[in-house]
Amino acid sequence: MRTPGHIAVIRLSALGDVAMTVPVLRVLRATYPELKITVISNRRFQPLFETVPEIQFIGADLKDHHKGVGGLLRLAGEITDCGADALADLHNVIRSKIVRTALRSNGLRIAVIDKGRAEKKKLVRSKGESLTKLKSTHQRYADVFAKLGYPLDLRTHQYPKRPKLGPRLSNLFSQPPRKCVGIAPFAAFPSKMYPKDQMRELLEMLNATSRFDIFLFGAGEEEERQMNKLALGLNGVKNLANQLTFNEELNLMANLDLMVAMDSGNGHLAAMFNVPVITLWGVTHPAAGFTPFNQDEENQLLSNRKKYPLIPTSVYGNRYPEGYEQAMESISAETVISRIKELLLTA
Repeated sequence: MRTPGHIAVIRLSALGDVAMTVPVLRVLRATYPELKITVISNRRFQPLFETVPEIQFIGADLKDHHKGVGGLLRLAGEITDCGADALADLHNVIRSKIVRTALRSNGLRIAVIDKGRAEKKKLVRSKGESLTKLKSTHQRYADVFAKLGYPLDLRTHQYPKRPKLGPRLSNLFSQPPRKCVGIAPFAAFPSKMYPKDQMRELLEMLNATSRFDIFLFGAGEEEERQMNKLALGLNGVKNLANQLTFNEELNLMANLDLMVAMDSGNGHLAAMFNVPVITLWGVTHPAAGFTPFNQDEENQLLSNRKKYPLIPTSVYGNRYPEGYEQAMESISAETVISRIKELLLTA
């Protein structure tokens, strides 16, 4: 079978999952420079792909122009018109299935991600008795390209240079410079979020050292309100919610010295730029394969499995037994501070 010369890559959402495609696409581009690549994703996510050279981007508008079956067929038509002769479906949901079915009828070669659903169900149903490390999502993405004749070695990945900051972003940093720490306190489910009182304790401890610029990342009015409370009275803590464009947020994130995140999208965004990411894990677990790209095991801070032995209770954090929503209380602020200092204050 002839190797395709132009691959359309579809991953519509969510933000963290789309961010995880970026290191894989960088390796694809570097390994096969003559291959044409078109990415199809939520149109808001286009800035994610600016560090992948020479790709085309088709922005999906799933709330309007590409809404419903008719809109998805329109999207399939746009993919056909761009000249692709293959589709890498990195999403494998109903929407991408509709698109790929239409493209298959147009003669495109199709390869689809194996999400490892059976393995992940087994991991959760083991009730904490088996923590076999599953294949990473990044490798699952890479496997799709291998099916199309383009095997990848993710160990060859090279990070882009950090972007230069304009005056608006530069003014957010202290002079003389301090170490810059980003903190993203939120996640899709409460079981994956660090308790607010402990997050406040963590911020107070970091701020008291006078050695860090601390930036809080979030979005939406409610998150902004909560982060204003977290930052209240702490002069070294800046709440960035709704203050920056997405491009500006990515550029600032790329210039951090470290990010502290939940098992959520912001950790994957920072990892795109070779920023060390400390991830706090609640009822989910790194064994399921969602660790941010190329991050040390020592940066994965886990809830106490002696106290909460059934972890992981779900893959995404949406299911857990009564009482397990408090699992992250078992990660002390001192533990997080200690890891931050190990990474940033020891030569």
